[in-house]
Amino acid sequence: MRNQTTTRLFGTTALALVMAGSSAALAQEGDGEFLGTLSLGESKRAVQTDTAVPLTVIDQVEIDDRQANTIAELIDSVPGVTLVNGSTPSGSGINIRGFGANGTFGTDQKVAIIVDGATTGGEELYRIGTQLFTDPYLYRSVEVIRGTVGSFEYGSGIVGGVVRLETKDASDFTGGEPGFNVGATVGYFSNEEGYNGSATVAWQPTEKLELLGNYSYREQNNQTDGNGDTIGNSAFELPSFLVKAKYTFNQDHSIMASYTQSDTQERDVPYDTFFTTTDAFGNVDRDITSQTLSAVYNYDPASELINFEVAVSYANQEIDGSYIPGSSSLETNPFFGPVVIALGDANHQFETTRVTLRNEALFETGVFDHQLRTGVEYIYRERADAEAAPGGENNRYALFLVDNIEFGDGWTFTPALRYEYSEIDADPYQIDLNPDPFVSDLTTVNVDTDDAAFMGGASLRYQFDNGFAVFGSVARTEVLPIIDDVENEAFRDQAEVADTWEAGFSYDRIGLFSDGDTLAFKFNYYDTTLDDVTSYGEGAIDEVQLDGIEIEGSLAFEQGTYIDLNANFPDGVEVALDGTETDWRNLVAETYRVIVGQRFGDVADLSYEVIVADEAANVSSSVATQNIRLTLTPQSSFLEGTQIRFGVENVANAQVFPVLATRPTVGRNFKVTLSRIF
Repeated sequence: MRNQTTTRLFGTTALALVMAGSSAALAQEGDGEFLGTLSLGESKRAVQTDTAVPLTVIDQVEIDDRQANTIAELIDSVPGVTLVNGSTPSGSGINIRGFGANGTFGTDQKVAIIVDGATTGGEELYRIGTQLFTDPYLYRSVEVIRGTVGSFEYGSGIVGGVVRLETKDASDFTGGEPGFNVGATVGYFSNEEGYNGSATVAWQPTEKLELLGNYSYREQNNQTDGNGDTIGNSAFELPSFLVKAKYTFNQDHSIMASYTQSDTQERDVPYDTFFTTTDAFGNVDRDITSQTLSAVYNYDPASELINFEVAVSYANQEIDGSYIPGSSSLETNPFFGPVVIALGDANHQFETTRVTLRNEALFETGVFDHQLRTGVEYIYRERADAEAAPGGENNRYALFLVDNIEFGDGWTFTPALRYEYSEIDADPYQIDLNPDPFVSDLTTVNVDTDDAAFMGGASLRYQFDNGFAVFGSVARTEVLPIIDDVENEAFRDQAEVADTWEAGFSYDRIGLFSDGDTLAFKFNYYDTTLDDVTSYGEGAIDEVQLDGIEIEGSLAFEQGTYIDLNANFPDGVEVALDGTETDWRNLVAETYRVIVGQRFGDVADLSYEVIVADEAANVSSSVATQNIRLTLTPQSSFLEGTQIRFGVENVANAQVFPVLATRPTVGRNFKVTLSRIF
């Protein structure tokens, strides 16, 4: 199966080389000449061609344009990212390159979700876990790092990737000048009548002080799929808010603090948030709260050797349940009944405190120019003890180093290292020493464990003078045992080890048919092997082997026409302890996404998007989803400063059941959003 990806690799490489070569020939005539001030063509999303890291950035313009209901829905347009039921905050998750969320757990600890520096999300919670419970209205940008090579500043065990979110700043509304502004947004979508709204107050009393407050609210009923059938367990209400402040003491010192919170109350809903109807686990009343608090002090004097930062963050996630009597068929069973009731009544809480001291230094050593980032970090996680979810404390201490070294004529070498030491002090738990399932012989067990890992990687990139660049990287990381692993004697001292190597090329050019035309293209091949696997069941898997191709491209013409594309071609197997190979159980679909759009000056932006994805792993049939979006920005009269957005998602009302999902996606959905800054 991995040979299929190799074949695609050579074919796609040849196609991309021809495309880049043709573009270079068209633009060669303008080399070395001053073109003056150009009006450059813009696409929906800039391709990050200046780095070897597989990085995608979604800015505020695209966040607004997509009118996403969740952060998951916002980033599913990134190649390699797959959603598990992405249209609801709970019962959903984010999967990158086959790691992260799956149909059993909300996370497998191999994708990091970070909000203003705070690490969010819980650990392994059966059928009710969630990685990211928040509202898109709170954020100004989202970065997705795929794979391991760019992850060592953010944690250990990151095999799938990193999702970094930054909350809005007051200066986004005031333009960085002293003043007071109010931003308001209201939205509606037709599929079973969903509503959302957001109000922001931004105040800059002086250039040194920024204050911002935001309140957002989102509500939807149970939606319908392409067949017109109700998607059960998809209704929710989600109030959220953000407060943020930044003060610059002088040119050298600044401090920033932010706080976000999202809450929801679910009443008489299935315990299993991944499915649409009640099953043997019954129904529950559930309250979910997600909070993040971040404070950052920065000292940036005139010296190039010092740009020092102290960041303190706290993330809290609570999932409190209350079992609904009579909702489970197993309730009266003498063996399973108490278990079902205990699961429904469980109260879960995950608290993560993180302290990071980081410095960036710029210096030269001979012909080498360094951008060196070094840091020391302390991470404390406390988890409440609950049914089927062991509690305890996890202390981690880490050192990291990332050095971006430029030398020669176009070379960039970036080594990265991380050392992490982990101590777990688990809450006492009980085991049954009697093999008879109907006779108990319980004894209390106390287990403390520790582990450490030295990990790292490096990337090498060469930039040619004609806009073409080639790059490659290698990386190794270790997934240290978590609190869930302590009760399993085979897993508590066993770290999972992931090795990844990547190779690719990029092309970036201004000036094709017209001086203001722009072209950007990036091709990336990756190969990952995960050994000593513990995340997917005891004794189930010994090794996971994955490889794939990710493509991102954009072509924008000076007159306003643009074409964006990306594609993902994954492949993978899992190897059992006896050496038997089968398809990787969390293998994501091949996807192809194309956006064709037209900008009409600053007044309008109209785009048409097509996404084609395999209906299921190893099945030749596929499904297509079509979306149309229109943004209007009037430049005169009383509507000046207002943005009006229209969208039709799943235009053809296709019935789509994505790979890894446990329920179908939403059918045809008309959306409209109005926003304005006063």
